[in-house]
Amino acid sequence: MAYIEQHSAGLSAPVKVGLIGSGWMGAFHAESIARRVPGAVLAAIADPNVESAQALAQSLGTAKVTADAADILADPEIDAVVIASPARFHSALITQAAAAGKHVFCEKPAGQGLDELDAALAAVEKAGVHFQIGFNRRYADDFQAAKKDLAAGIAGQPQLLRSLTRDPGNGSIPNAARVPAWTVFLETLIHDFDTLNWFNEGAEPVEVYAVADALVEPKLRDQGFLDTAVVTIRYSNGAIAVAEANFSALYGYDIRGEVFGSKGMVQAGRATETAARRYTAEGLSADTPRLNVELFRQAYTDELADFAATVRAQRDGTPPPSGAFTLTPGAADARRALAMALACIESVKQGGPVAVAAAPVALRDDARAGV
Repeated sequence: MAYIEQHSAGLSAPVKVGLIGSGWMGAFHAESIARRVPGAVLAAIADPNVESAQALAQSLGTAKVTADAADILADPEIDAVVIASPARFHSALITQAAAAGKHVFCEKPAGQGLDELDAALAAVEKAGVHFQIGFNRRYADDFQAAKKDLAAGIAGQPQLLRSLTRDPGNGSIPNAARVPAWTVFLETLIHDFDTLNWFNEGAEPVEVYAVADALVEPKLRDQGFLDTAVVTIRYSNGAIAVAEANFSALYGYDIRGEVFGSKGMVQAGRATETAARRYTAEGLSADTPRLNVELFRQAYTDELADFAATVRAQRDGTPPPSGAFTLTPGAADARRALAMALACIESVKQGGPVAVAAAPVALRDDARAGV
């Protein structure tokens, strides 16, 4: 006799998610899926560090643990995967997951080169599975409010844009010598690139000029380490954008975005944790966030909720979630931001502006259609 599946009235079966990679971000995504994402369950965890994966699974009540991601991809009960492994494995895992018929949520970057990413996204297209990239800032309340205003034309035609990332620090960077080369572009500023692209939707980035240095850890400069960067971006609609990053802001985690246009200006983000302020004899003070999972806790949850809802809709043949503006970052967004990051690397090497590699026509068409 078979088990009887029980679901709440009016609700479809939950999306069963397999996690690939149980490090810092993977563990947080696992907790979100298990405890905070409606309509999804954490069904399995894969990580070569089995002890770590087992400890995480035990804390979240997840029964299936494996050292090999292939076990999750071969599991017929798994609907979708969340890829949070080291970036060098992302494109290959996207390709393998798509071939196995699994919907894919992948942490950024989706690849380390355009050829490997294009092949992975072609596999996604061929399989017809849903793909989402982890650009979480789109799900932060203030960034969504700014996007809503921009979509309504409040700022008019974008002319100047700005996005910044200042990671919290104490004046030095722990284990800086082990940070992979070009991380400032491939894993940090790639978020800013997506924010700028999203805020300037419909335009394509055509050229970047990047300047970068090791200002926090100057002793590592000769090893190629970079902890500070400023990028100027030119768009096809004439807008000019600036993205900047630094790995050690003593005052806390600082993420902001801005669009100045022909009718006005829209801003998002703030350096303080809340709007509360203290006025004392010592002066003005406020609390500031110190971790990404503090500042973007709800955004990380909401991006996974969006992913699960879209997978469920595709599986059940129901209309996908929709809103007043484009939200879900997909294949074209992943590719566009990576192309910008790679162009920045070449710009630093050459010491001048570099053209951004154009996306294949199919991806550009998908982006216009909101895919």
